[in-house]
Amino acid sequence: MSKRLPVVLLVLPFVLSSFSLGANDGSVTANDVLAKHLEAIGAPEARAAIKTRIVQGSARYKILVGGGGEISGQTGMVSDGRKLRFMVKFPQDYRGENFLWNGDVVRVAFSNSSQSRSPFSGLVLAQDTILKEGLFGGTLSTAWPLLDVPGRKPKLIYDGLKKVDGRDLHRFSYIPKKSTDLVIRLFFDPETFRHVLTVYTLEIGNNVGQTVTESASLKAERTVLQERFADFTVVDGITLPTHWTIQLSRELPDGSTTLSNWDLKEEKIRQNVTLDPRNFEAK
Repeated sequence: MSKRLPVVLLVLPFVLSSFSLGANDGSVTANDVLAKHLEAIGAPEARAAIKTRIVQGSARYKILVGGGGEISGQTGMVSDGRKLRFMVKFPQDYRGENFLWNGDVVRVAFSNSSQSRSPFSGLVLAQDTILKEGLFGGTLSTAWPLLDVPGRKPKLIYDGLKKVDGRDLHRFSYIPKKSTDLVIRLFFDPETFRHVLTVYTLEIGNNVGQTVTESASLKAERTVLQERFADFTVVDGITLPTHWTIQLSRELPDGSTTLSNWDLKEEKIRQNVTLDPRNFEAK
């Protein structure tokens, strides 16, 4: 049986010292948003009771820009405290994704039948903060870091209300204790305080071409990974999203752009199930 990691409840004095406080209209603080977000997940006793979670459903992958095609498959995620394994499987040359963080190591499997990685898996492997911080999967994972701000010790900067696709959302900049090249932003619905969006942005300068003229024309490489969450339901007193959309866009130095989308529908959610330790073995 795998070792259980307890959910650590919010300790307000510590959180106050961990935030850079901002305000959108002078009436809402970072602590207000965080406290209401935790309430939106579930009552303290309900949150503390959850040790493991299994999420299973259907997956659809589509290339929106820079190619074409659409395939369907299955998805699953298991989490135990801070441990996480995520899989999406397709019956094509693109076989899907398989990510693992077991508390000691990150493992990212090959994505394609040619034993190569996709841009998505390449990003997660190079920027493993996404897994190590428990950010990936949002509140669908027991590793969600806002359940344990004192233990994770990130710097959370409240940016106020920001417009996203025509909606006002509370935004936090999330800065992990261990430095990262990623700019990480978390978004929350101002009415329900549910976490509905995470955006990871990575920019890499590129000015090395074959000629001086070519170098001058090259742009920075910009990668944006977005996770969107919707269609919330209550399971064992915990409110969780059942629709998870992952989108990866890449702006390459030559000016070309690619955009891919994974649409995941979570059809079965089970909690406090005893998990096989092999789920978290690094092979």
